[in-house]
Amino acid sequence: MQAVADATQSGRPGSFAALGPAFLTRLPATPVPDPYVIAVSREAADSLGFDARIAQDDEARAFADYFAGNPTREWPADALPYAAVYSGHQFGVWAGQLGDGRALTLGEVEHGGERLEVQLKGAGRTPYSRMGDGRAVLRSSIREFLCSEAMHHLGIPTTRALAVVGSDLPVRRETIETAAIATRIAPSFVRFGHFEHFYANERVDDLKTLADHVIERFYPQCRDADDPYLALLDEVSRRTADLMAQWQGVGFCHGVMNTDNMSILGLTIDYGPFGFIDGFNAHHICNHSDTQGRYAYSRQPQVGYWNLFCLAQALVPLFGANLPEEGRAERVVEEAQKMLERYKTYFAPALEATMRAKLGLDTARDGDDTLANGLLEIMHANRADFTLTFRNLSKMSKADAAGDAPVRDLFLDRAAFDAWAVQYRERLAHESRDDAARAQAMNRVNPKYVLRNHLAEQAIRQANEKDFSEVARLLDVLRRPYDEQPENEAYAGLPPDWASDLEVSCSS
Repeated sequence: MQAVADATQSGRPGSFAALGPAFLTRLPATPVPDPYVIAVSREAADSLGFDARIAQDDEARAFADYFAGNPTREWPADALPYAAVYSGHQFGVWAGQLGDGRALTLGEVEHGGERLEVQLKGAGRTPYSRMGDGRAVLRSSIREFLCSEAMHHLGIPTTRALAVVGSDLPVRRETIETAAIATRIAPSFVRFGHFEHFYANERVDDLKTLADHVIERFYPQCRDADDPYLALLDEVSRRTADLMAQWQGVGFCHGVMNTDNMSILGLTIDYGPFGFIDGFNAHHICNHSDTQGRYAYSRQPQVGYWNLFCLAQALVPLFGANLPEEGRAERVVEEAQKMLERYKTYFAPALEATMRAKLGLDTARDGDDTLANGLLEIMHANRADFTLTFRNLSKMSKADAAGDAPVRDLFLDRAAFDAWAVQYRERLAHESRDDAARAQAMNRVNPKYVLRNHLAEQAIRQANEKDFSEVARLLDVLRRPYDEQPENEAYAGLPPDWASDLEVSCSS
């Protein structure tokens, strides 16, 4: 464990921590009593350059202490963990200063040519906790751990999760629960809200420092652009558009797309009241706290655009530095608006390509979007299971309806499906691939296994009894979401009736 601790450096040149106290506050984590290891991702450990078996046997307690934030030695003042300050819009309303209210970044690990920040979520109060206790609970920590790794294996950009460490420390939410700390990793945890913070406080020098840091570390191609900051906005727009298309493509709902939960790198970040849709409802709201449906599934792409507008507004003071002063303000706004509009030109083809692949179409033809939308409409009308519908489409044949039953039986209105299937076969007639090749390609983009809410709930219930085997078993299934895994068929089935009563909220 000492080698892991030594590898996690805080404040190395070029790191976020090196930006200084205007951007963060250093402080120790708040210890928890008797921490224990709940789960570890071996792939995430590999990305940091150490073996996940370090969390077992003789070193298990040292591992648990370190990733609970319990001090095993005196922290040097310049190497303390840190909480970052940022602001943001929450549910469309300016919330002012926010920040890492329950997260502390230990530092960076450099391995394999990549630098990754290591962060503890649930490590205690910080100056940005406001009225919160700075803690996370077992339930939410397991959900974040499993979904972070599930999204990674689905091929969707995301923060990763290394481990979950638990403690019997009581934490009050709707009821009394027990504490847990999730260790998450990412190249950067910078959010749109970081930029909003310095803009709102008229700290243009700090705003520029932050933007230059992001460009230097993550978008070096922007340095030589006519306007590096407009180029930065464009790159972030492209990544955000791609991410939204990927979310829509697997039926993933984030649940709380506030600007402080939007990654400047286009990563899925801050897993809270998320959910994968079971029976398809285009207007599905996964967050019980979202009473107005702002972050419903169908609205996610537009919210992505709205959040980028907030980012663009925050960057306005940096735009057009080389323009003449006369007329500069108007020109800057005009250029920013043009750049924002490019989000739409990125998102539409990204979603079309995603849906074309899900339908097994190797070529692009007029009407493909109508075909895809037609399927989604009858899925919505019938509440057909999202994941199973697309997975079972691969069993259909170009020639006849002999293989339709696995997908057809998911629809109450069989006639509506049959009518769509006629159109689908007419489209497949223009494809050169045979059924076997098409099915193979479809099964590489349509997962069989996703983290359904009831699967996470079953793992959580067992974990509450100190049985963590289901967390490990579910993680193993989610490592191979596109494989058939006949031994794990039960994890791909329709949710049980009791799952319809599950609710997740911002406290999840």
